[in-house]
Amino acid sequence: MGGRSAQRAGKKRAKQSHGRRGPPPPLPPPIFPPPPPPGSSSAEIGDWLGNRGIILVLFETPSGFALLRYDGIKLFRPGALKDIWARFTEEESGNSVVYLEEFQIFKDKSRAINPETGVISDQLAQMIQRRLRRDQKLAVGKSEYKTIIEAKLRIHCLFDEPVMELMWGLKNLMKSLVPGEGSELTNEDRRHMSRGMESVLNHYGFQVKPEMVNGDIIISAATLYECDYCVNKFADYLHCYGQFLEEVSGIDSRDWDLQKLSTALTLICCPDEKIEIGNSEEMLSEDMAQALVAQAHLYEDKLHERSCLNIYREIMWVRKIRSRMLTLLESQMKKAEDAYATPQMVEEKEN
Repeated sequence: MGGRSAQRAGKKRAKQSHGRRGPPPPLPPPIFPPPPPPGSSSAEIGDWLGNRGIILVLFETPSGFALLRYDGIKLFRPGALKDIWARFTEEESGNSVVYLEEFQIFKDKSRAINPETGVISDQLAQMIQRRLRRDQKLAVGKSEYKTIIEAKLRIHCLFDEPVMELMWGLKNLMKSLVPGEGSELTNEDRRHMSRGMESVLNHYGFQVKPEMVNGDIIISAATLYECDYCVNKFADYLHCYGQFLEEVSGIDSRDWDLQKLSTALTLICCPDEKIEIGNSEEMLSEDMAQALVAQAHLYEDKLHERSCLNIYREIMWVRKIRSRMLTLLESQMKKAEDAYATPQMVEEKEN
């Protein structure tokens, strides 16, 4: 009798066990379409990004997370690594390129999204899903966040060097862009020098440690960037007209500094104008200037006088600003070096 009861109980448990389902198997990793190849048009990049190219940016602050809108097409433009940072050196320009969607404070950010456990909290997940539009991309500041969000929320995330330049800019202007954040960034949180800014400083011979960079140096580096931009925007125009120098006078100007090329073209068009000449790489030599003036009649109807003169004047004005800024930056660097060296010397003496 007891044996039959045990047998019936065993069958019942087997049926219950058979009917009980375990947890569903994990979803396979999402497969997202690759980005457009280099050289793609803005329209093609915008289609791939979704939402007409406007992406959402998940920005981690000391006490929470913010979501901001940004023109993601800028991340894919040629020279993005050199250009992005410069829009985030002053509040006015920064507030014109990113827009705050939402900011939330998280009492324990490690529970909001945890790289070790791969868990994202309902609060952060709902915040992202509420603001993200269909097919819109999400930029994140850590590769671990990209992995977690793509796996858990099936949202296509962006994380690369241009995105990190954007994150540098957001940190630099955090107080202005996320006014609800009352805490300060720690030294570990703040990336003091972007790749683009480092490139500008190195170009002009400044070797600076990231810990030495301050607000004054950032503004000066951005001014140098703008000076270079104002000159380089004329490169295609000047090189196009520069072909006439080789065609008419047999002068190969392809490797010339743009100031020197602009000077030569303006001298041909406007020989009576006061044109600066000299012996540096940026200037036209006196012998070359005399030769071009003598051949000016051969260039008739080939060059646009007013355009050449206006470009020359703007380049010379910008180069004067650049010269003054380099002098100022040298002084700022010296102060930063002294300020950085002082605590180091104190620490060495104490040890």
